[in-house]
Amino acid sequence: MLSDRREDLDLRKLENYEPTRFMETDSAYDKEAADYAVNFIECLCHTKGTWAGKPFKLIDWQERIIRDLFGILKPNGYRQFNTAYVEIPKKQGKSELAAAVALLMTCGDGEQRAEVYGCAADRQQASIVFDVAADMIRMCPALGKRVKILASTKRIVYLPTNSFYQVLSAEAYSKHGFNIHGVVFDELHTQPNRKLFDVMTKGSGDARMQPLYFLITTAGTDTHSVCYEQHQKALDILEGRKIDKTFYPVIYGAKEDEDWTDPEVWKKANPSLGITVGIDKVQTACDSARQNPAEENAFRQLRLDQWVKQAIRWMPMEKWDACKFPVIPETLKGRVCYGGLDLSSTTDITALVLVFPPEDGDNGKYEVLPYFWIPEDNIDLRVRRDHVPYDVWHQQGFLETTEGNVVHYGYIEKFIEKLGETYHIREIAFDRWGAVQMVQNLEGMGFTVVPFGQGFKDMNPPTKELMKLTLEKRMAHGGHPVLRWMMDNIFIKADPAGNIKPDKEKSTEKIDGVVATIMALDRAIRCGNENGESVYDGRGILIV
Repeated sequence: MLSDRREDLDLRKLENYEPTRFMETDSAYDKEAADYAVNFIECLCHTKGTWAGKPFKLIDWQERIIRDLFGILKPNGYRQFNTAYVEIPKKQGKSELAAAVALLMTCGDGEQRAEVYGCAADRQQASIVFDVAADMIRMCPALGKRVKILASTKRIVYLPTNSFYQVLSAEAYSKHGFNIHGVVFDELHTQPNRKLFDVMTKGSGDARMQPLYFLITTAGTDTHSVCYEQHQKALDILEGRKIDKTFYPVIYGAKEDEDWTDPEVWKKANPSLGITVGIDKVQTACDSARQNPAEENAFRQLRLDQWVKQAIRWMPMEKWDACKFPVIPETLKGRVCYGGLDLSSTTDITALVLVFPPEDGDNGKYEVLPYFWIPEDNIDLRVRRDHVPYDVWHQQGFLETTEGNVVHYGYIEKFIEKLGETYHIREIAFDRWGAVQMVQNLEGMGFTVVPFGQGFKDMNPPTKELMKLTLEKRMAHGGHPVLRWMMDNIFIKADPAGNIKPDKEKSTEKIDGVVATIMALDRAIRCGNENGESVYDGRGILIV
């Protein structure tokens, strides 16, 4: 059995390495630097189970992470990535990889007086990685001669550079005086709050040239946690919704709609399956979860890395993308349309969406023309802060700016007035808690402006209708990237009666354009091109 598993390990070495797609155009892969990091780790030994005492040969996915993190360098010679988020199911070799990275940062990174910290929810959890690191040192004579292990204080000191690795926990830590070169956060999802995370990652490494925050965890259940925040950021970067050249995202797990009992899904979610954990063990756990539904969530969370209690993004984006039918403004001139206006705040995104009801009855498409504005002066700040390509969208003409550091409502009013000369804007719906002055000004220009409540009563029918029309491919939006980004951001809140509305609290990113679309769609469905019967009446949607 040992020889079989040894063979499996050998078969899973990394071949034909290609740098991550997140490598910047001005960065370069330094093979020598990457080889050094890999060789350092592979001089260590495994500390547990079948492999105890054997050389720590990195599995392909582990080696890829190490080469990307330590081999991709900026033009100044320092590492491009300073944060790595690695989310992966249990029993995949997380603790040993984390311990190896901690030792590399402490003993092998060439940093004088490096401060490296191992962080976890409690001292017991934090000790797991420390104990693995200490055993690795004991099994490596070269390190053993140069390292002092202080077991009582959970501290490892590398004598040649006077660097150290120190365990910290959320329940006991000092708030000041950190000069961080490296942080290893083990099981980030167990952090009881964000205090320790913020202290360790916000400015504590500013004095170092290339600090590394190594976050490694299994999926959790708390969607309001710092771990879910990092998970969401990693997902956004992986799927192209955000850009952060310093953040390195790795997520191994099953998608929400995949069959959790399928061995092929297990293989995809568990990159060390058959090496660090046998498929028979996963099969046994799955069989147990099938017989006892109470175990299902634990299986999906720990074995498949699913956030089992997370709020699910509402819109299936493949369905939204299937409605990328061209919308040509010139062909819409003179057409009846309805506007939805979400003013948000003066420093935020303002959205106006025009929805054109179909001219060919029940089979036609609702065409969408969105417009967005942000203040000109803070666009660069927003790009850096939000890691959203507002500047690119602005250059492409999908996002307008107004002068100054707040949204200039007067400019938008003039813009809407011009739109009214091109299109027959029959009504403009707005949040009744919005800007009163702007509403009065629009009314003064001759527009019919109608207040629109943001509760279940008003939002439920058009929100459901938006989904229905999307699934029927009766929406046409031209693939507008800003509206797509917002649509992908939206979460839905439901009441006990099954009514739904956009949930602005859970939708941490901007959704102003979607809210505006829903309001405009409501008016377009109710009024249409003629003063005929409402679609709601024909479809039997209950309006409370």
